[in-house]
Amino acid sequence: MNYTLLHKDELSHYGDPNEFQGYQHGDTHVSFIWVELPPGHGPRLHKHPYEEVFIVQEGQVTFTVGSNTLEVNAGSIVIVPAGEPHKFINSGKGLLRQIDIHASPQFITEWLED
Repeated sequence: MNYTLLHKDELSHYGDPNEFQGYQHGDTHVSFIWVELPPGHGPRLHKHPYEEVFIVQEGQVTFTVGSNTLEVNAGSIVIVPAGEPHKFINSGKGLLRQIDIHASPQFITEWLED
């Protein structure tokens, strides 16, 4: 049986220290971002040609998905459909910890804001 075992610290060998792109690890068909952000931080508006699943582990985060604004707390899961513009910001007072799962072996992002 073949498998891969990685520690979070090993991800930096492939680029961003918090990013896992499946194609860099054999024939893995999923990618993810291990998010740890201070208050007031988050990515600008963008979209992907595949769905993205956000698992909020700690903190409070405000998502914009299309024309909707969602206030989300730890323990929540947000699913954004393929092609849907979205962004988020840590709207809490502490660190935001979440896992952002991309249904793709590599990140494909179209940025919609400067």
